[in-house]
Amino acid sequence: MAELVLTETPVLRAVRGPRRLRVHLTRLALVALWLGSWELASTYWIDPFFYSKPSAIWHKLVVWFTEGTASGSVWAQISVTLQEAVWGFVLGAVTGVVMGVLLGRARFLADVLAPFIKAANAIPRIVLASLFVIWFGLGMSSKVATAFVLVFFGVFFNAFQGAREVSKVVDDNARILGASRWQLLGTVVLPSATSWILASLHTAFGFALIGAIVGEYAGADKGLGLLIAQSQGAFDAPGIYAAMIITTVLALLAESVLTVVERRLTRWQPRQT
Repeated sequence: MAELVLTETPVLRAVRGPRRLRVHLTRLALVALWLGSWELASTYWIDPFFYSKPSAIWHKLVVWFTEGTASGSVWAQISVTLQEAVWGFVLGAVTGVVMGVLLGRARFLADVLAPFIKAANAIPRIVLASLFVIWFGLGMSSKVATAFVLVFFGVFFNAFQGAREVSKVVDDNARILGASRWQLLGTVVLPSATSWILASLHTAFGFALIGAIVGEYAGADKGLGLLIAQSQGAFDAPGIYAAMIITTVLALLAESVLTVVERRLTRWQPRQT
């Protein structure tokens, strides 16, 4: 059977090119307007000690990347936070997908565990971060645990719902054709839940970064969360903003990687033009 491949025509590319350029230029204009108005306001109307200004934040970033921070090289702080976030993301995503799909297919067990899962999800994460520091110490383990918790629940609920949304007709047909439970999971349930799972992964890495930074803020000797805590203690608003910008860049880079992975995993789905 010939494979149907949907590609963009030259006409569509010609139309989309100028539109994308306008979109990017509009975005740049909005960012320039925002930063310019902030710089102007902090120079003449608001106190830059409390609200900082873009020029001061830029200077702080230049100092961090050229001279280092009070805790050492900024690259070492980024590396620690990134390792914690990646480990928390991977462990939380894998566990969330497995648990979500399995409970999504086991209705009795899901009904039994539902109140316990909801209660665990309702616990404030900052409390858990403090407990993890007591349990696992100031090292990487407590931050990975915090990131894991934030990632797990977001991925779990999406995978659970995706497993529940499988078409009953497709499910019944696969059973009639003799598919075992594990074959059903691999050939019907997981492909059907892929969109739900991938949608949760786009936000999950951001949650993993938040978990790592919250854990570092609660207690650590390295990481971007430590830089934020030190900047807060010194009333250094530019330092807080600088750490936030670095975190945002890391999250956007991770989002780009996940978008590429999603496109590869969903090649079989028809693209919308």
